[in-house]
Amino acid sequence: MFLKNAWYVACTPEEISDRPLGRKICGESMAFYRNVQGNVVALEDFCPHRGAPLSLGFVENGDLVCGYHGLKMDCAGRALSMPGQRVKGFPSIRSFPVIERYGFVWVWPGDPAQADPEKMPHLAWENDPSWAYGGGFFHIRCDYRLMIDNLMDLTHETYVHSSSIGQKEIDEAIPTTVNDGDAVITSRRMEGVIAPSFWKMAMRSNGLPEDVPVDRWQICRFSPPSHVLIEVGVALAGQGGYDAPASSKVSSIVVDFITPETDSTIWYFWGMARRFRPEDAGLTAQIRTGQQKIFSEDLEMLERQQRNLEEWPKRDLLKLNIDAGGVMARKVIERLLADERT
Repeated sequence: MFLKNAWYVACTPEEISDRPLGRKICGESMAFYRNVQGNVVALEDFCPHRGAPLSLGFVENGDLVCGYHGLKMDCAGRALSMPGQRVKGFPSIRSFPVIERYGFVWVWPGDPAQADPEKMPHLAWENDPSWAYGGGFFHIRCDYRLMIDNLMDLTHETYVHSSSIGQKEIDEAIPTTVNDGDAVITSRRMEGVIAPSFWKMAMRSNGLPEDVPVDRWQICRFSPPSHVLIEVGVALAGQGGYDAPASSKVSSIVVDFITPETDSTIWYFWGMARRFRPEDAGLTAQIRTGQQKIFSEDLEMLERQQRNLEEWPKRDLLKLNIDAGGVMARKVIERLLADERT
């Protein structure tokens, strides 16, 4: 159902405090903690003694101690010691490759020998002071591919997000969808429209008039295993749209990292990176609050959709031209899954 040999966002650094964090990624139960150097470690969340979850234990001098009987594990998953017992002959438990980058903790749930850091996505705003980023995450009861469908077909904004980013012109603008290697790109442009409320706020924040026509764009880019980055923005009409000078537009990248937990649940890490007024922490917080409200509007729809599909598993779904992005993304996933199996 999901690719294992890939990098997924597991959590944010702030979630790993002085206690282990238990999280299931792609069906694998993991315990995350920091070693003595402060680096994140991910072990199988399973004590080899009695099968207790190691995430219910504690960290001692960079080693993970089971909270049931005190078995101590090192960063490679080897049993080190246990009060009054000889345990060094215990079988090791699995450890997972981990990288902390871009403000996230990434994990590779598949073959460790294939865990190449170069296969991670490149995020342009990392360590660039001309950008600002803010975001959050949700736990959602739906198949991760339903979220990809949702993000690659933004016509739902007209209906689900009618009070914030939706407008009827989205329905009227014909999208184009193309493949770029393993990536899928769906683009939609609207010319001479009035900006919806979220973008009016962004225009005000960048010193632009909010009551004049704008050219708007949405460029959704899916890349395996389940990442969707969306370039969005508005520019004063007639100034070049996407290519307009910075003084005439507001634009950003909507960040969507979708991490399967099980076949029917996901961890959804969302955010927005922008290139206007990056020093304004208050604006970052305002946009984050607005985004949280917008994405919250998707939750009920996706979870109810999941329940419907589980209730009627043999019903065929219609495929229209607006579904091209999601359909093509699924074909990429299916092809890569077949390659991974062989």
